Amino acid sequence: MKRRKFLKNATLSTAGLAVGATIVNCTNDKKTPTTPVTKTTQKATLPLVVATWNYPNATAAAYKVLKNGGTALDAVEAGCKIEEADINNQTVGKGGLPDREGNVTLDACIMDKNGNCGAVVYLQNITHAITVARHVMENTPHVMLAGVGAEQFAYEIGLKKENLLTNASKKAWEKWKIESKYKPIINIENHDTIGMLAIDKNGDISGACSTSGLAYKMAGRVGDSPIIGAGLFVDNEIGACVATGLGEEVVKTVGSFLVVELMRQGKSPQDACEEAIKRIVNKPNSDFKNFQVGYIAVNKQGETGSFSIHQWFSMTKFQDGKNENIQSQFIVKA
Repeated sequence: MKRRKFLKNATLSTAGLAVGATIVNCTNDKKTPTTPVTKTTQKATLPLVVATWNYPNATAAAYKVLKNGGTALDAVEAGCKIEEADINNQTVGKGGLPDREGNVTLDACIMDKNGNCGAVVYLQNITHAITVARHVMENTPHVMLAGVGAEQFAYEIGLKKENLLTNASKKAWEKWKIESKYKPIINIENHDTIGMLAIDKNGDISGACSTSGLAYKMAGRVGDSPIIGAGLFVDNEIGACVATGLGEEVVKTVGSFLVVELMRQGKSPQDACEEAIKRIVNKPNSDFKNFQVGYIAVNKQGETGSFSIHQWFSMTKFQDGKNENIQSQFIVKA
């Protein structure tokens, strides 16, 4: 059901109550070349796609959509779906590592050029959380659906129920249960998110974020990835940002919104990402040496930036027909 029809039906079925007129807007290629990021950025030729971590297959899929005339919104959904369907990626979609109870639960959000957004949290049995999030944005009057409600909505839009716990992830969980210790791990294997930003040939920006969350989290835990302003924020006049790492720390500083607002104040994407990381590190009693957070950002001119607390974070960029993985600068030196 389209958003407009949903609103019309809801209005007719509610005695004397009107729905408000304003809807809230609110397989990795190891041969991918790696180059250091520099603080001097140049205007990009469009279209452009960037993603957290080393996800060249995802950026290639998104870039293909853009080269074929698709929108930035189409591109980021297509890119995230690549990793959601990859059972060898244990941090996103099908095959993701479960929570402490053995359940794979997914979080995702998406945001378009007009500031419209949709999200799902604690979604089970559905591979493509990012598609559900897009349908929430476009075909309901809501911004976020959770748990059983999000799952039921996924069936209503035609998605099929699947067992997301693969044998590999189940074995890893069973091994973890022997000691049941939990502590965030600072390395690339625990990156837990694909975040993607795209600028299409018209210069319009969209973003998306999808994750199975931290491995062996408490049942019901939700991180930053589905939270607009924390895990993702898009302002088509200024730019966009997406986050990865320990979501609790991103939420506490409303990180992606902060990066975009810093760009609004005149900072480059690189400088804005660095400032946002420093906000986390410089908090009183911050335990930043024991967790990772990273940001990637683009501005309206097509400049990009990325920065993290610790090493190993990277950004994949596809532009001018070239797909490259760029190692980010980081604040904590070994």
